Amino acid sequence: MADRGVKLLWLLHGANLDMLGRRDPALYGHETLTELERRVTRYAERGGFEVRAFQTNFEGEFIEQLHEIAVTGAAAVIVNPGAWTHYSYAIRDALELVGCPVAEVHLSAVGEREEWRRTSVIADLAAVRIAGKGADGYFDAVDRLAELAAARDDEEDR
Repeated sequence: MADRGVKLLWLLHGANLDMLGRRDPALYGHETLTELERRVTRYAERGGFEVRAFQTNFEGEFIEQLHEIAVTGAAAVIVNPGAWTHYSYAIRDALELVGCPVAEVHLSAVGEREEWRRTSVIADLAAVRIAGKGADGYFDAVDRLAELAAARDDEEDR
């Protein structure tokens, strides 16, 4: 039987998300990235995940982090690439390598915003997509990823 201990969950944030708490609170809320990561980490730990968080404003660093996850492994990834969601095929290609369930999360309702925000070049790689629920979207993603990781473990046990 596979180990049912703590599983690694990566929380990846892209461009401008380090400015949460300063960006338009009507769209992004009042919480800082540090506060958001702290709350998501506490929530995910109760579900058996160990959380590692990463944020960068540099696309190449984001890709390098995805490469690292592809090599070292993870149970699941929550990704909010910010604006890169809409055009970065390089991030899409790197995300394709991670080999675990991925949740795409956006704080704002991107499908109801500007036309250019309605496209996600990573949508087909995401097992879970959540937008417009603010920080609660991250908690929903943790729950869904926990279910997917458990189902994956069950498959491996067969």
